[in-house]
Amino acid sequence: MSDTPVEQQNTAAYYAQAVASFAVALTAVGLGIANLEADVWVRAFLGVAVLYLTTSSFTLAKVVRDRQEAGQIISRVDQARLEKLLAEHDPFQKL
Repeated sequence: MSDTPVEQQNTAAYYAQAVASFAVALTAVGLGIANLEADVWVRAFLGVAVLYLTTSSFTLAKVVRDRQEAGQIISRVDQARLEKLLAEHDPFQKL
């Protein structure tokens, strides 16, 4: 059975870029809503909509990641079973 851990493929620079991009986008939308020439209730509605979209995006990303990790775990269990069967198989044994 293989004991190699699942390697993370994202670098620190990629993570920093993603965080910075998110911060810039959220700040830009916030400033745009704040400077919008509309009633307060319209700006409040847009602000709540942005927050809702942000939280639902995080939830979707978590669900996709969890599904992917579950698939990796199932794949590793199947691989371990296959390796065990191959290790126990004796091709010279009579049936």
